[in-house]
Amino acid sequence: MAKESTGQDRNFDDLAKRFKKNIYGGLKGDIRLAVLERDCAAHVPVAPFTVSTGCWTILDAGGGQGQFSLQLAQAGHRVVICDISAEMLKLAQEQVDQLGLAERVQLVHCALQDLPQHLPADQLQFDFVICHAVMEWMQEPQSLLPCLLRYLKPQGYLSLTFYNIHSLIYKNLLRTNFKKIINKDYGGSAGSLTPINPLDPQQVLGWIGDLQLQLLSHSGIRVFHDYIFNEEHRAREPQTLLQLELEFSQQEPYRSLGRYVHLLLRN
Repeated sequence: MAKESTGQDRNFDDLAKRFKKNIYGGLKGDIRLAVLERDCAAHVPVAPFTVSTGCWTILDAGGGQGQFSLQLAQAGHRVVICDISAEMLKLAQEQVDQLGLAERVQLVHCALQDLPQHLPADQLQFDFVICHAVMEWMQEPQSLLPCLLRYLKPQGYLSLTFYNIHSLIYKNLLRTNFKKIINKDYGGSAGSLTPINPLDPQQVLGWIGDLQLQLLSHSGIRVFHDYIFNEEHRAREPQTLLQLELEFSQQEPYRSLGRYVHLLLRN
């Protein structure tokens, strides 16, 4: 099967609806949101996760449908969602319209790097930058963090998630896909939701250290859900599964097996 090209950053126009269902829908999406909300509630003084005063400015970078950031808009904050996929932004627009958030949410169709071409200079720094499941789809993942920091106010907060290469390796080992491991064949096929550049968390943490960012929280997302291959077993006790995902998401060795990694940072 043809591989995804690593020559350019991934645009999800062709997979927007599938992305919505498979990544953010159902129990997978519930686990993701629960981990993100728990981490933010512990460290970021922003409503709706904790009591806060005032209106924050928030950038959802590569935010697609805005599943996480729109709840911040509902809490009264101003949100900019930028994405290179017009189809993903159409799905975000549907939610903005349904929730009556047009006055607080701005959708910008552009690459993250091109945001200064679409916003005035005095609107290019934010209290809170969210960048979820973007880094692993970039041709040069290491370039993402310096770009995000240009948009972050001093003492601002950054919520970063990325696809964990260790989870991909372990799942292939369990499925006895040994050739993939031997050949280090980790990139997704064309049309797949497996990204072009799955990332080693230690490498990303090294980049963060080089930029002298403060690490507030480090969690795995879906630390065992994806290894339950029987779908009936996954669905048997969803609330218990969710509770245990939260319990083990910050404990090693389970954290290092999460399908995604969440890092909450402050500059």
